[in-house]
Amino acid sequence: MAGKTLFDKVWDSHVVSEIEGGPSVLYIDRHLIHEVTSPQAFAGLDKRGINVLRPENTIATPDHNVPTLDQHLPIKDYLSSFQVNKLTENTEKHGITLFGLNTPNQGIVHVVGPEQGLTQPGMTIVCGDSHTSTHGAFGSVAFGIGTSEVEMVLATQCILQPKPKSMRINVEGELKPGVTSKDIILYIISQITASGGTGYFIEYAGSAIRSLSMEGRMTICNMSIESGARGGLIAPDDTTFKYMKGRKYAPEGADFDKAVAYWKSLRTDDDAEFDKEIHFRAEDIEPMITYGTNPGMGTGITQYIPREDEIEPSNLKSFRKSMQYMGFNAGDKLIGKSIDYVFVGSCTNGRIEDLREFAHYVKGLKKANNVTAWIVPGSKQVEKQAIEEGIVEILEEAGFELRQPGCSACLAMNDDKIPEGKVAVSTSNRNFEGRQGPGARTMLASPFTAAAVAITGEIADPRQVFGILEPEKAM
Repeated sequence: MAGKTLFDKVWDSHVVSEIEGGPSVLYIDRHLIHEVTSPQAFAGLDKRGINVLRPENTIATPDHNVPTLDQHLPIKDYLSSFQVNKLTENTEKHGITLFGLNTPNQGIVHVVGPEQGLTQPGMTIVCGDSHTSTHGAFGSVAFGIGTSEVEMVLATQCILQPKPKSMRINVEGELKPGVTSKDIILYIISQITASGGTGYFIEYAGSAIRSLSMEGRMTICNMSIESGARGGLIAPDDTTFKYMKGRKYAPEGADFDKAVAYWKSLRTDDDAEFDKEIHFRAEDIEPMITYGTNPGMGTGITQYIPREDEIEPSNLKSFRKSMQYMGFNAGDKLIGKSIDYVFVGSCTNGRIEDLREFAHYVKGLKKANNVTAWIVPGSKQVEKQAIEEGIVEILEEAGFELRQPGCSACLAMNDDKIPEGKVAVSTSNRNFEGRQGPGARTMLASPFTAAAVAITGEIADPRQVFGILEPEKAM
């Protein structure tokens, strides 16, 4: 009998029953909810006179619609205010823990879960948000669900779900200086395309992946959905266990030791088989940036936008449409292009490591006059750490301002919208047309690259801007 993959081990251990020729009934350990996709689900429960089956398994926090300035004041936007108030009302009614606005644990749901120890290896985790795949960094099976499925989980603590195929992506070798986890995942998506993971759950493996911090691993898994995958995960190891220890909702004492003993079993067996396996070399990756309107349209910072003869004929129409929207031309060099906005934040890169990295590189320098920059922590805890560590002072001296926690300009559901026609370098996860505001043009990159752009006012190789590489040694 062949061995099992990590994904198989977690999935199979949570199957309550299977429908012949159909989906599995999957038990859910942790259900995360926010203000946008939960009101309709609770309304559905009320209509049917049903209570939440296991409220202790659900955690709520507002994030998508909240303003990132003056959070102590009433929310001005009616819909945002309504949804945030509804979340408070629904959680109180059903006895669900709420990390409310202006409380110490509030923040982006996919930042809060890990930092509070709610996200644990071997769990099944769902949320009405596509970037739930973030939690897979801990060796959990985590994926986004729709509003009707949110209602299903609230009512039954289970979900009907077909089992995806399995893929392993191996990144072996040593990353070059200045190459970050964000560059790894943008590189992977540029190679397999924005639909290359469709139908699969991806396990990321290899020495380059194992070398990453937990926050770096979260960035990788966060963007699994951007390749079309159902989710992504990484086997837990000592890095995971050290991160988990002492967190508020993590096991303690003997229970923690017992949990670690189980967590160590959560690895793919040597003789396990994947439906698909892909290999990449870490040394082939340089700082990445996107040039188009899906995350697969990315390239190395020193490279050029592809020429039309380098584009698959079936993709040429959409490529031309993308270039027209972005205001770029096939074959353009990216370095030197002027930028209007820089956004550092989101569930992809709004953690304390991201803010530390950005602040480290802008320290002692000044923001370019032509750039409007929004630096948004992913949670109140990140905000608190940024204040305590002196990051706020570094940012202010360089001409930046730390805003308050929320999803912010990632999806422009709040006041933080990139104006029409303006170009933003963003550390978020999506560069679709209008994603950051109607007519906004988005280029995805790492906090390291964003720092270089914010200082120079244009697309620049961060390794050269900050002296990591001499110009003649650049790729």
